[in-house]
Amino acid sequence: MVYSIKGFLETSFSDWPGKVTAVLFLPYCNFRCLYCHNYELILHPEKFPDFPLSEIIKKISLNRGWIDGVCLTGGEPTIHRWLPALLRFLKEKLGPDMLIKLDTNGSAPQVLEKLIQEKLVDYVAMDLKAPLTVERYEEVVGVSLGEEGLGNIKKSIATLLSQEVDHEFRTTIVPALLQEKEIYEIARTIKGAQRYTLQNFNPRQTLAASLRDFKPLDEPTLQRLQKKVTEIIKANNCPDKSPIKPEEISLNKLFISYAK
Repeated sequence: MVYSIKGFLETSFSDWPGKVTAVLFLPYCNFRCLYCHNYELILHPEKFPDFPLSEIIKKISLNRGWIDGVCLTGGEPTIHRWLPALLRFLKEKLGPDMLIKLDTNGSAPQVLEKLIQEKLVDYVAMDLKAPLTVERYEEVVGVSLGEEGLGNIKKSIATLLSQEVDHEFRTTIVPALLQEKEIYEIARTIKGAQRYTLQNFNPRQTLAASLRDFKPLDEPTLQRLQKKVTEIIKANNCPDKSPIKPEEISLNKLFISYAK
C-alpha cells in the first residue's frame, strides 16, 4: 500500500507533552481554517515530495533509544482511508512500545473510535475551533458543516471524554475570531478532559491574509486565559456560576491593541 507522507520531522520536543517524538505530516484537510499555517500542504500537496516510509522507519529506528513515539499530523490524518493500515505498519515495524499520537479536528468520530478500539493510538490531540454552534464553527473552519457535521465534532469530544485514551483538547487563539467568554464556554463543554491547551496563532503565514495584520496575544494574557480554562475543566460537574469579569467580556477590544 502507498502512503502519502509529505513531511517528516525526526525529532520534536513540543508535539507531545513530556515526550520526544518524530512527526509525520499527511496532506489534505476537510476544513479551511482561516488561521491555518499549513495551508500549502492542504491546498497544494503536490508541491511537496513524498517521504519513503522505509526511510522514515529506518531513521526512527536509529533514534529509538531516545524517541518516545510518533506523531501523525497534517492536514487532517483521519480523512485518509489508509490511516489505520499506516498505524498498524508503524506498530509492527517499530514495536508495540513505540507510542503513537494523533492530531485531529474530530470530524471523523467513527475513524477515531476505530483507532482507539484497535489500540492503534496512545494519545489524541483534538482541536476545538469555536463554541459548539453551527454558525460559529463554520465561521472559523471556512466550510459548511450543518448539524450533522457539528454532531460529528460532539461525538469525537464524547469519545475522548470517555477516558479510553490519553488526550488533550486545543484551541488556537486568534484575534477577532473568538471572544474571551467563548473560550470559557468551550472549556465548559469539555469538563473532565485531561488537558486543554490554548495556542497562540502564527500571523506570519495564514490562509486568510487579513489575519496577518494581527499580532498574537502577549504571554501574560495567554497564561491568564490558560489558568482559567484549566480551572474550568478540572472543576466538578456542577455548573460554573463564577461571574465574568469586565475584562473577560470580549477579546475583540483587547485584540485591537495588538493590531499592527
